[in-house]
Amino acid sequence: MQTVIRATLLTTTALTFLTACGPDKQAAPAHPPAELPTQSHENPAPGGAAVSPSGVTTAVDAPPAATESEFGQACHAAKLWMDAQKADPATLVEPYLNLMQRPEIRDPGNFNIPWTELTAGQQAGVIMAATSASKGECG
Repeated sequence: MQTVIRATLLTTTALTFLTACGPDKQAAPAHPPAELPTQSHENPAPGGAAVSPSGVTTAVDAPPAATESEFGQACHAAKLWMDAQKADPATLVEPYLNLMQRPEIRDPGNFNIPWTELTAGQQAGVIMAATSASKGECG
């Protein structure tokens, strides 16, 4: 499982590097998470976030930023929560993300940092961990 996580993180990092580096590329403007432009479907606006009809951030246009340990803990926390719900994990990603995005929640699932204080990359990491948990990809 750690090999899958490592491969995913390395692939994401490599793709980000390869697509971000080039003579015609300019640095993207830095946005704090609270100022990210939003779009209401699965693919976020460039530099923004996708938000479900119920107001849950479901995607962030940023590479996931988490250490292997943080990702593993977040994925495990999401899996434990999903297992306790006794429902199809594929239907639980958005409810779990809703929980992780509550301002009072500090949990391994959000790196013990309130959602609004996470960087866009950390938010992407939380979303990736929840999605991986729903697919049974946690170790």
